[in-house]
Amino acid sequence: MTAFFDGIAPVTYKGPDGDGDLAYRHYDPDRVVLGKRLEDHLRFAVAYWHSFAWQGGDPFGGQTFERPWFGDTMEDARLKADVAFELFDLLGVPFFCFHDADVRPEGASFAETTRNLEEIVDVFARKMETSATRLLWGTANLFSHRRYMAGAATNPDPEVFAYAAATVKTCMDATHRLGGENYVLWGGREGYETLLNTDLKREMDQMGRFLSMVVEYKHKIGFAGTILVEPKPQEPTKHQYDHDVATVYGFLKAYGLEGEVKVNIEQGHAILAGHSFEHEIALATALGVFGSIDMNRNDYQSGWDTDQFPNNVPEVALAYYEILKAGGFTTGGTNFDAKLRRQSLDPADLVAAHVGAMDVCARGLIAAAAMLADGSLAEAVAARYRGWQMPWAERMLASPLDAIADLVATENVSPRPVSGQQERLENLVNRFV
Repeated sequence: MTAFFDGIAPVTYKGPDGDGDLAYRHYDPDRVVLGKRLEDHLRFAVAYWHSFAWQGGDPFGGQTFERPWFGDTMEDARLKADVAFELFDLLGVPFFCFHDADVRPEGASFAETTRNLEEIVDVFARKMETSATRLLWGTANLFSHRRYMAGAATNPDPEVFAYAAATVKTCMDATHRLGGENYVLWGGREGYETLLNTDLKREMDQMGRFLSMVVEYKHKIGFAGTILVEPKPQEPTKHQYDHDVATVYGFLKAYGLEGEVKVNIEQGHAILAGHSFEHEIALATALGVFGSIDMNRNDYQSGWDTDQFPNNVPEVALAYYEILKAGGFTTGGTNFDAKLRRQSLDPADLVAAHVGAMDVCARGLIAAAAMLADGSLAEAVAARYRGWQMPWAERMLASPLDAIADLVATENVSPRPVSGQQERLENLVNRFV
């Protein structure tokens, strides 16, 4: 045991009237909702990068956190792993997620970097033997190092493409060994800053081939998890090729990967793309590519990705409503891709942030389940489209355009607008949240 969380007891469920700010008031992991335990519905995961690797910087200032494991040695990396699993156990979370660069120092060569990763994977494997926390997904950091300043798969330099491919191979091996349920690719710099020096077609073809290689390797090693792509429209690049769910789906269709790859949707990225979180989830489920979520929020007064812990129950409820409608998570889950504010310096702040976020998600999912069980929203949607169940409407979809025109003329079809009842439905949602 380290001394980092000294004096902080394991977090337990104490109910809505419980005392202390390091207790669950709404997240009772064993509570059964719609026939399933809350823990199994929500599938919470702690993000290794924001919780243990982020130093508290922002675009206008540097490090504010002082952690005993901040450094570039393997000793630092092992201490970081010790503290990470202590947090997982304190919170009782079933999963965690990591990038390779979060958990190991960069070596002087690719071979040394790989050895460093493999050593930490050994550490994780030993810790997982005595911890209830498993791996939701692993991924490779293909955006922080200067070698990736012009992208990884989309880089104009084939040596960078090769280095990125080799790195992903090692990270897939690590994820597979640890029993990860998914493998994620986030193209943080898979985009462009200016079209003046960009060959769009070449870069998209390179990215398509790269993703195909990942799928091929998944099958070669017998990895049973899901391959996920995480959409984001911009930041750090001006335009990214995985802009939003619709763009990713079009990309997957173009390269014949729509049956192999799903999406990991982040709330903050959805907002930056000009969508709501629930829109992106609903679209992904409609297209058959929904996989997992990163639960966070942005500061709506800022134009960038602030990665804050969720605190808006109505927003969260609408997201989980779409997930529950689609049958819930399979290999995916709720990863907190969220970080403390740079003034929140204390170890207890890290615990409190996750406790509050898990309570918000629990409240949101419980409300979503109640909406689903009530059925009023679903009935309103069904009623709105009921006309399409009429035989003539079904026949019309199989008819040519001129036959439909004849039908309108001979039957004197004259549509009358019908209310969408948006305000009444919004009022209905407010009864649950």
